[in-house]
Amino acid sequence: MDQQTPLPIQTSAGVPVVGDEITEADEAIFRQIISVGLTSGQISEIVSPPVSYPRQRHVLAVHWHPEYVPMELVIRRLGVMFPSLETSLIIPTQHNEIMCHCGYAGVEVDCYSKGFNQKVQLLLHFRQEKIVNAHILKNMLRHTYQYRSSQLLDFIHTLVTPNEHRLRLAARNTGAGSDIIAFVRAIVKKVGTLLDRHETEIPGIMIRNKLLRNFFDRLRPVYGDTVIDRAQAFLQAVKVIVKADFSLKHFYRASEIIEEARLHGAGIVVPHPEQYWPILLADYDVDGYEVWNPQSRRYTEFLISVLDKKNRCAGPSARRLMIFMGDDTHMGEKTLPANERNREKAEREVGYQPAWEDLNIHNALVAAGWNRQSVIREYALRIGG
Repeated sequence: MDQQTPLPIQTSAGVPVVGDEITEADEAIFRQIISVGLTSGQISEIVSPPVSYPRQRHVLAVHWHPEYVPMELVIRRLGVMFPSLETSLIIPTQHNEIMCHCGYAGVEVDCYSKGFNQKVQLLLHFRQEKIVNAHILKNMLRHTYQYRSSQLLDFIHTLVTPNEHRLRLAARNTGAGSDIIAFVRAIVKKVGTLLDRHETEIPGIMIRNKLLRNFFDRLRPVYGDTVIDRAQAFLQAVKVIVKADFSLKHFYRASEIIEEARLHGAGIVVPHPEQYWPILLADYDVDGYEVWNPQSRRYTEFLISVLDKKNRCAGPSARRLMIFMGDDTHMGEKTLPANERNREKAEREVGYQPAWEDLNIHNALVAAGWNRQSVIREYALRIGG
């Protein structure tokens, strides 16, 4: 154990009592988890994927997040994964922040759908030159980015103040006792202090709910897996409650985002179908819908049939709604120590969407007149590629 780390005092339930003092070890952990620099080992792991798909010749990747991993490393990884690549459409979609690659620009935007009173997300894709003067849209995204980041502060405030109602609900949902609650609150209070102390040094992309999860994971050598696992379960339950209560009134409406994006030639896709497929009923001006991603698989064939039916009813001269699949890869997850990763997220790969080859889904796609290659070709044309 690091000599700077105080020995935890055990309660009768085996959960440590955490002091208020911020130690050098706490500072070191905080600096580690807010760092966006990559070590040689992390770089080596990024450019050396454990699998490759030599039979896949077409790559569609329009829903994924580089986070703090440089684009050139992601492209090197894709070169290893898809050695037989012939055609591709690869556009990064960072949350509420435009990023560019190879003449294209993309972003995943949080917004509000008044029609069914829920936060939704939209994928916007552009030719890079078309967003140079998109000042209003960029201001809208900047506001959304800052507002979305404020959820971390609400998360911390809920635990430190505390919000007794939320904590009681989270405790009831997880079976957490007062000892675990006290343990979590003490550590979160330290993280809040460290955030204030290092406010000007923290990269914006690190101001997110995941920061708390990562801090607790770095404490496993000190407090052990059992205690940290219990703490993480309670922390996750609190996060779910905070997200559910997060006010929607400061998000731009989906229709406002769509209108502004269209002024700059955007292609627009609705992701995460399982979370809010009723948005199909809103008839938004979009190019298509994501029918599958790693966390949204349940309604794939149903969504394909719905889109096919809408296209048939619209008539031959109408612009067809397109069918997309997204891998929703978060590249930052691959840079974490193996024991700290969200395994399901870490296994996602940019451009890998096995549902295209699923026999039942493939048949539904054939009936609807789409495949991965035709989506790449058609969507690139729509956004000026």
